[in-house]
Amino acid sequence: MTTLRRLGLAFIGLLLASVLLFMYINSGAQQAASYIESRDLIRQLKQQDAIWDNEVLKSRIALTHNYDPLVSPLHEMTRLWHRLDAIESEPGRHKSSLWEAQRDEYLKAVKEKTRLVEQFKSHNAVLRNSMAFLPTAEDDIQAQFARLNDTERLQLQSVAIDTYDLLLSSMEFAQLSTPEVAAEVLLGLNRLDVNKERMPQGLQGPVDILSRHIALILREQPRVNELLQGIEAVPVASRLDTITDLLEKDQSKAAAKYERNHVYLLVFATVLVLILIWLAIRLVRSFAEIKRVNNALQTANDELEQRVEERTRQLKDTQSELMDTARQAGMAEIATNVLHNVGNVLNSVNISADLVSRKLRSSKALGLGKAMQLINEHADDLGHFLTQDEKGKLLPGYLNQLVEAIALEQQGLTDELAQLSKSVDHIKDIVSTQQSYAGANSLLEPLVVSELLEDALRMNSGALTRHHVTVIKEYGEVPRIMGDKHRLLLILINLISNAKYAMAGVSNHARNMTLKAAVIDGETLQISVKDEGEGIPEENMTRIFAHGFTTRKEGHGFGLHSCALAAIEMNGHLTAHSEGPGKGATFQLQVPLKLAEGEP
Repeated sequence: MTTLRRLGLAFIGLLLASVLLFMYINSGAQQAASYIESRDLIRQLKQQDAIWDNEVLKSRIALTHNYDPLVSPLHEMTRLWHRLDAIESEPGRHKSSLWEAQRDEYLKAVKEKTRLVEQFKSHNAVLRNSMAFLPTAEDDIQAQFARLNDTERLQLQSVAIDTYDLLLSSMEFAQLSTPEVAAEVLLGLNRLDVNKERMPQGLQGPVDILSRHIALILREQPRVNELLQGIEAVPVASRLDTITDLLEKDQSKAAAKYERNHVYLLVFATVLVLILIWLAIRLVRSFAEIKRVNNALQTANDELEQRVEERTRQLKDTQSELMDTARQAGMAEIATNVLHNVGNVLNSVNISADLVSRKLRSSKALGLGKAMQLINEHADDLGHFLTQDEKGKLLPGYLNQLVEAIALEQQGLTDELAQLSKSVDHIKDIVSTQQSYAGANSLLEPLVVSELLEDALRMNSGALTRHHVTVIKEYGEVPRIMGDKHRLLLILINLISNAKYAMAGVSNHARNMTLKAAVIDGETLQISVKDEGEGIPEENMTRIFAHGFTTRKEGHGFGLHSCALAAIEMNGHLTAHSEGPGKGATFQLQVPLKLAEGEP
């Protein structure tokens, strides 16, 4: 039965995939958007062609030698054509032979126009240079006339008049290139060539230069005019119009094909809706099961939250009982030290408990209720909602993701509760170490120093994060040792907490704390905590481990004192070093090294 059900689901999935593929292919046949884009590209091509023609005419009369405007339209037309060619070369757009023919005609016209424009640029540049030089050449001739004496000037007065008339005729020819004006310019050149022999030597050079430039104008101006007519006659725009007609015919055929496909899509859509309705019924049944699981999970979460609150209340009650017991027994100093250390660990407990509570309040399980609410709201049109509505399409995937998220959330809560239990166990051990102050022997157990340091950091992690403290770890190769875990942990928690408070007022540099662990001379374990905080004045160095001494307003002066006592109980010692206010401080714990069994 299960095999048949799976085969049925596989068949349904294949059918859905086929329908979706069919819909995709036929929706691709509707290419209205691409036709609109193609026509827009043709419009831009025509516009660039007109700009090209306009720039050619402007270059014809301009004095500038910058021909970049003649190149830019061609580059833009090339870019636009590449886009149009890519669209129209797609399979099914046109008959390939028809499109290729129109494409070749357009490219041939653009190539011909480009050739003519390049020739125009060359000839027009020569023509414009000569035209621009005419006033200068005339000024040079007039300057030579000015150097002649009155007699020579009178003899050559007709030459000066001929030169001036020739200059005017040349400029007229540049504007109106008729045979009559050309003949007049040629006559003036011949007359100037005849009269050149009776001119002084200094005047012949400028006259020759003027004659050469006028001859260039006489030769280049008709050629430039012919090129302009040729450029204007190139049928680029008409080729684009032909391509536009081809697009309109193809679009009409595509529209008719789309109408036929639309009918087919309606039939397949009806079949698809019926299948989805059946699947929706199956899905509703699954949702009922999910809702049941969700309710059970919510109940478990509520119970877990109550247990956390109860455990926290028990811890507070334990702290209160410890204070009462210490007072009744007359052991004020011991009780105060123990409570101080319990308070340090309680910070970690409270942070973990708060984190668990916040995770429960923002549980991903609430999303199941929202999903069911959406389904209940669309119970009458569930098939349409799951297939057509944007939110409905996302709902099955959302439920799958939600199941994974709830599993990850439960794993995170389990890990956090494990850390919480570990902190609570440490509190119990701190309480039990009261006996050591009464003379009882400490309990030694195998320890990995790096793990001990990580536990101390974890119990201070919340405060370190809030104070933006960066921890630099420099753990040397320390073998597994035999030691009093909870005395060592008590000292490390206090030292890390004090280092964090010492850097609370630092704002001009990073708040870095360095933890080091190393073996000295093979006999001593040395652990140091270094901060970059406010430092210790020299006058306080002798009192820093005294009972009740503190520099913080909210401090009690019990932490370092209890740490020093714990170090002595382990046959070690705790020292402090500072170079003065603002230069940080380093606390070093040294205890005899006792290797665990199996260590070399």
